[in-house]
Amino acid sequence: MLVRGFAAIVLSCGMFGAACAADLGPERAKAPLETTVKEVPFFLFADTQVSYRYQFPTVTPGIQIQRPDGSFRSREAPKHILNISHADAWAYGTNFFSLDILKSGSQFPAGTTNAPGGIPVFQDYGNTEAYGLYRGTLSLNALTGTKAFTVPGIVKEVSLAFGFDANSQNDAFGSKKRDVVGGLNFAFDVPAGFLNLSVHAYKEWNRNGFNVGPDRDQSFNTVPEFEIVYSLPLSFTGLPLTLAGFNNIVLPKGRGISDNPGAYAFNPPRGVEFLSRTNLVLDLGKLVYDQPNRVDVFIGFQYWLNKFGNVETRTFKGTEEKSFLAGVAFHVF
Repeated sequence: MLVRGFAAIVLSCGMFGAACAADLGPERAKAPLETTVKEVPFFLFADTQVSYRYQFPTVTPGIQIQRPDGSFRSREAPKHILNISHADAWAYGTNFFSLDILKSGSQFPAGTTNAPGGIPVFQDYGNTEAYGLYRGTLSLNALTGTKAFTVPGIVKEVSLAFGFDANSQNDAFGSKKRDVVGGLNFAFDVPAGFLNLSVHAYKEWNRNGFNVGPDRDQSFNTVPEFEIVYSLPLSFTGLPLTLAGFNNIVLPKGRGISDNPGAYAFNPPRGVEFLSRTNLVLDLGKLVYDQPNRVDVFIGFQYWLNKFGNVETRTFKGTEEKSFLAGVAFHVF
């Protein structure tokens, strides 16, 4: 779960006054006064989670089934996903890191196009993908020592925002996505939880295993990208429920420039990519053991339009995903 904003730190001092010293006896009254200051932690907030989720059905661009009438439909497969994530806040900003290990069903086989002659080789088991991302912020109010970047009742904080994504997948396409983002993050003033909008410049590099030639690397145009992240407690239910999720929008990023212009055999223009996931999260630890922030269970829905930027055509499917998910998360630190 992404976390933004700052926690308040209160420092307290304890001292002995003259009246208190008199009660301590003549010897102890002569001792020097002591001042105790609580140590301020570097991280104002930190949370590390390990979670598992099952998602079905998922689709993959270009993996499809031909119907008897000659038309095509997307092939579907389940995914088992292990996630490790960490979020923290410190005096000047926030950090968030997430790593997904995604195991597909055999409908999306592992494979390669690196065999002699470039002929695809497919296995009889599903492919595995590792997808990691990092997002960080630096508060403009904290950096300037002012409240100039606060609009009361609307925006609590404006921050510099930056990060990157990276993946690797052992299928025939052989994705090796690398991207960097940079821009501004707006933390809105909501009554409870948080609602953030990041406006980024987005630059992506990837690999296309279906392209001919020795160089299959691609470089896409730098385009605007938007990220909306939220976590809103549903206290009116009387249960420790939270609605949490995100929405990502990447504007069309072009065809992908290659060092080998003759390698455009499978480089169609990309469209607007929209990814949305919404989870209903129950704090099971708080509900059952009165120990909050220990164990969560969740159900959710994911919608992905133009997956990875690919646009569906009459003969090219697997670009629109509508899937349900369920899982459990353990807060380990």
